[in-house]
Amino acid sequence: MTEHVEWSEPEAAAAPVNAPVTPADAADAARLVAFGLQPKLQPARDQEYAELLRRHREDPPFARLADAVAAGLGLVVLEVSPRAGMAVTAAEDSVFAVRMGDYARRASADSADRFLHGLAHLAVAAMAFPRPEDLADDGYIGRVSVNGVDAFVRQACRRLEERAEETGENTDPATDAPGLEAAWRIWARRSSTGATKDARRLAGSTTGIIAKAVAFLTDSGFLQRTGDDAGGTYRTTARYQLQVRDMAGSAALGELLELGIVPVTDGTATLLPAEDTDDLELAAGAGLPFHS
Repeated sequence: MTEHVEWSEPEAAAAPVNAPVTPADAADAARLVAFGLQPKLQPARDQEYAELLRRHREDPPFARLADAVAAGLGLVVLEVSPRAGMAVTAAEDSVFAVRMGDYARRASADSADRFLHGLAHLAVAAMAFPRPEDLADDGYIGRVSVNGVDAFVRQACRRLEERAEETGENTDPATDAPGLEAAWRIWARRSSTGATKDARRLAGSTTGIIAKAVAFLTDSGFLQRTGDDAGGTYRTTARYQLQVRDMAGSAALGELLELGIVPVTDGTATLLPAEDTDDLELAAGAGLPFHS
């Protein structure tokens, strides 16, 4: 009798693997995806979310079902973990896709401003994860400030201008000309703050554009506001790190890297100070994360 019991136990444990998918399983899988579409929701603060994540980790058939539900909605699963929850990003043809062009059009009707909003997002990503190992380290938390991003972009503009002068390139292109380099030059001509009479920051100033970008990222669960210093300070979330990893091969970020502003190296310094910054006015409290 004892031998029979010992022989039958593995079969009993293996039986659920072939169990059919039930409507309740499908509902739970969809529920998990729905949690993933709430970027500010933290698994540690929602028992049901945490339980579904545990099930995804420990129940392979359920994990495949949840991933299939996400795929059917045009979502790409970046990671499923207690730290990031069910982190998803929308494919280009997904109904959940938020395209930069749509965001920029909502932000401003001016074509030049749309370039600047895109540049602000690229600069935030570059400063949040200034070295390759920072982007690869799951425990790394990036920190940025509005003034810091503006100072970084203006320093980049200075370098581009010097490079253009050395090569005899046109340094005054049309403000609505396409291309990332044109955006840098437009940025250099734009006021940093342009405060109104009651000291409010103008939305069309470069710090106003950055503030709108980081507010969008905060609402999307990618950044968390930590203070008001330097125009507003923020820390990155696990979801933002995953998003930046996903965009690392994008054409826009590739063009940014090719400009030499954030050079790809062996993992050492990727944000370098200008050779001569004596006459370069940096924003107060910028806190640039330069690495020697």
